[in-house]
Amino acid sequence: MSIKLSRLDRTFLEKQKHRLTELRGQLLRVKRGEENEEAAVNADDNDHAREYEDDAQRLTTLELDGNLAAVDNERLTDIERALQKIDEGTYGLSDGSGAPIPIERLEAAPEALYTLEEQTSRDKKR
Repeated sequence: MSIKLSRLDRTFLEKQKHRLTELRGQLLRVKRGEENEEAAVNADDNDHAREYEDDAQRLTTLELDGNLAAVDNERLTDIERALQKIDEGTYGLSDGSGAPIPIERLEAAPEALYTLEEQTSRDKKR
């Protein structure tokens, strides 16, 4: 398979690389904060009597946090791939079909790896 070069200019690519690097940093800071918070809650739990209602709330919160963490992890993976594509010269081209991803989509979601139609189809299959 031949590698297609991106049609995007250097200024746009540098701006996107900066945005992706910032997003990655933000997500990693949030992830570290959540890990620290969870450790503090677990340490605090050992000092208090247990209530079943508290356990139910905690389980619900853990489930929601787990879902959000999964989304963040997936987004981090996409960000890493987008940064790799910038280095390869293929940023802005779909990982699926090689079709150009509209600039408007890249501006809205710099980590986009697929056209909107392809991403929608992928999301429905999950």
